Amino acid sequence: MYLAIAIAAITCLAMIMAVLFFPKIKLGKLSISSYWVITLIGAAALLLSGKVNIQSVGAALIANNAINPLKILVLFISMTILSIFLDEFGFFRYLANCALKRAGKSQVKLFVLLYITVSILTVFTSNDIIILSFTPFVCYFAKNAHINPMPYLAAEFVAANTWSMALIIGNPTNIYLVTAAGGDFVSYMTVMLLPTLVSGTVACFCLFLLFRKKLSAPIEASPEDVVIKDKLLLWVGIIHLAVCTVVLAVGSYIGIEMWLVSLVSVISLFAFNIVISIVRRKKPSTLVACLKRAPWELIPFVISMFVIVEALGVTGVTNEIFKLLGDSQPIWKYGISSFLASNLINNIPMSVLFSSILSGAPSNAAAVYATVVGSNLGACLTPIGALAGIMWSSILREQNLKFGYVDFLKIGVTVAIPALIAALGVLSLVI
Repeated sequence: MYLAIAIAAITCLAMIMAVLFFPKIKLGKLSISSYWVITLIGAAALLLSGKVNIQSVGAALIANNAINPLKILVLFISMTILSIFLDEFGFFRYLANCALKRAGKSQVKLFVLLYITVSILTVFTSNDIIILSFTPFVCYFAKNAHINPMPYLAAEFVAANTWSMALIIGNPTNIYLVTAAGGDFVSYMTVMLLPTLVSGTVACFCLFLLFRKKLSAPIEASPEDVVIKDKLLLWVGIIHLAVCTVVLAVGSYIGIEMWLVSLVSVISLFAFNIVISIVRRKKPSTLVACLKRAPWELIPFVISMFVIVEALGVTGVTNEIFKLLGDSQPIWKYGISSFLASNLINNIPMSVLFSSILSGAPSNAAAVYATVVGSNLGACLTPIGALAGIMWSSILREQNLKFGYVDFLKIGVTVAIPALIAALGVLSLVI
């Protein structure tokens, strides 16, 4: 048991250090993220030490059940590609620009409109894609308008990681935790819509109080004109995302698994794009861009963390954590502990670990949804909390914006904690 704990702890600590101090590993012209390499080494160490059996890991990867990590990865990557496709045609930037035009010269109006726009888009797409798409645009516009970008960057980040709780597809942690527990699209939405609405409103109010002085100055510049160059392919992407979302909602009633729905949607999208490209006698360059931008690094990362959690389960560590948390007040215990654990080991490894712990929880549904809340809102406390925070901080550095760990934590404490209390409180009433 102790060797498994030591290897897991060293792996998670090394991953955090890598994210903070050497996020990229350069091998000649090749640059790869260090976080998944470290977790891969940790998983290999556990396999070589005999703390987990390669046969049992292999069986789990091909098992026909909800906790199969390969199915979960297919679902998340497929939904991400659908969102990336829309982003390639400037869809998110176009909507953001519409919000800027409606705001006029009022920063307060712009702040509210941007928060609402990001919130709505996050519900139906993915928090990671929204952050990657909106952050450079917000930096550019703020610089052009001679206004402080931080209120808008904070609003975008918090909205993306709060409203991602609304639907199961909003965050990979939702997908992993809920599908592992046997949940479905509709049951998830029924439970999580109200906690998300209240938590999102509280987060917006806290952000406004935090930045109200900076939002008092008028906007000096006008927004640019963003033109959608290929409306046909854009509509093909929008229709595929909409149909996929609807089928995901009814899939549980007709016996279709979510990973299969998302995969077929992506295959169909690619087929339509290829046919249109052939007719136009052009190369399907958008598909190539989508494949390049897809989060393939999540595959070795999630599988490695799955191996580490398997080792902790086999050696009895997860059972001990379950006993420590106890049976009483699962919403508050699992919600708060997952919120804090996300900022120690990142929310995806936390979700893999807690999914194993939750398999023995008697109040399973309440604990699962509370953990979902912690995994989403935990991203808003520190940059370690989620991959979204790591990517966001990296973009800010590229834009020459100074925003350190302490700055992030200040926003996290004043916004994430009230939002967490609101979400768990409403969840206690819903369940």
